[in-house]
Amino acid sequence: MTSPTSMGALHGLKVVDASRVLAGPFAAQILGDHGADVLKVEAPEGDECRGFGPPFVNGSSAYFNAVNRNKRSLVLDLGKPEDRERLFAMLQSADVLIENFKLSTLKSWNIPDAGWFSRFFPRLVHCRITGFGDYGPYGGLPGYDAAVQAMTGLLSINGEAGGEPVRMGVPVVDLTTGMNAAMAALLGLQARSRTGRGQMADISLYDSAVSVAHPFLTNFLHSGKVPAPTGNQHANIVPYNVYRTRTKPLFVAVANDRLFAKLCKQLDVSHLPQDERFSTNRARVVNRESLEVELGKAFLGVDGEEIGPLLLADGVPAAPILDIQSVAESEHARVREMVVRREDYVGPGNPIKLSDTPATIRRPPPELGSFSASANESVFL
Repeated sequence: MTSPTSMGALHGLKVVDASRVLAGPFAAQILGDHGADVLKVEAPEGDECRGFGPPFVNGSSAYFNAVNRNKRSLVLDLGKPEDRERLFAMLQSADVLIENFKLSTLKSWNIPDAGWFSRFFPRLVHCRITGFGDYGPYGGLPGYDAAVQAMTGLLSINGEAGGEPVRMGVPVVDLTTGMNAAMAALLGLQARSRTGRGQMADISLYDSAVSVAHPFLTNFLHSGKVPAPTGNQHANIVPYNVYRTRTKPLFVAVANDRLFAKLCKQLDVSHLPQDERFSTNRARVVNRESLEVELGKAFLGVDGEEIGPLLLADGVPAAPILDIQSVAESEHARVREMVVRREDYVGPGNPIKLSDTPATIRRPPPELGSFSASANESVFL
């Protein structure tokens, strides 16, 4: 990360983060990292993911800290009319609202529907994050990452071939939804620059999960064949798998015939690309099992630690399987600033690297209610 004094691309943008747990806070942090002034509105008990530990750092979980830097925390009990009025007062000058309130909660506040925010605050870009949206057969149901993975087919295609479905270890649905919400905020602001009007962005975990079921969804739509788990293999590309060597196993992904020929040359099996069963990717997919036997034998005869760098240098995607510790301590992660250390804050870096207005860490994750202001005082900087 660059100097904390640098102005980001979103400097001057005012964001109210009234969301909880992961997708919404992650979206707000993306905006905050790039310069937005983000005010996190929390209930008196705080965002529940403050307790998602161990480990804990300065009273909050590492989980919470990873998605709530560059924010200030204001405690409001939105069950009280006077605190709701404070929220609404903030929205008069805010540019973006990110929330994941239940529709029933809004109705208990005498808000008839989610579109009310855009009608009442016409310049506000309102990012509404829900599990399944507010309409449709599942409309209004609560959404949880693993449950949505299950209901969108993602679990069904993850795991070993012939084995049981396995949850994706990374909360990919929440994180993808957070990225979509941040993108939606920027799209809404761009539209506002032309029209002068804000709008509501309807972002659901369900929609986000279905959108990343690639290529399995599109394969089914065009073939009618229901996909099943394939382990480390790829439905449309061969070879694409983990291979055992004399030393470390390697993940190898070969996306075209030219790279396949290079791989075979390094493995000293240059005859394989001449075999009509393996000469094209289409043929290799059809004859996958036969080819895997041949490649399995060839890889067992080489040193993975030696051939891995040689394959990469030759343009063939090949990589050792590293654990999280190895990644966190790697020189490349350090140089790319993907693990950041600033004073007493340690966390994941920002992957969006702008040349003129880079992301910065200006504030550590806030203590609950660390920001306070009188009812008549402006809360934005």
